[in-house]
Amino acid sequence: MRVLQAVALLVAGAASGVAAVAVHGHWWGLPLAAVAVLVTLVAVGPGWSTRLPFAVGFVGVVARLSLTRPEGDFVLAADAPGYLLLLLTLVVAGFALGTLPRPGRGRHPVDADVPPRMSADEH
Repeated sequence: MRVLQAVALLVAGAASGVAAVAVHGHWWGLPLAAVAVLVTLVAVGPGWSTRLPFAVGFVGVVARLSLTRPEGDFVLAADAPGYLLLLLTLVVAGFALGTLPRPGRGRHPVDADVPPRMSADEH
């Protein structure tokens, strides 16, 4: 079930990236994209199968669309809205990575059931 959830959020993140690139040039587009993406990141919650796949989808699409096209032009312009969208991409990546649960958190140490050693005074 987690794999299906991760794939769905990856696709949703990629679709959000395409939408953000499509509307970022309009005066209303970039603020709308930023609010939508950041609210979605908060709503899905932290996790390896929730927030991270959404962010990977978004960042991957925006990064890919920022590269030069075969014709020599760009989808993402080198102007203020374009750079702000790239900044949003860095914020999304940083927020997703920074809020991941730490591996092993909530688990018991390997030797938790081993009794502590006795000191020399207790022998």
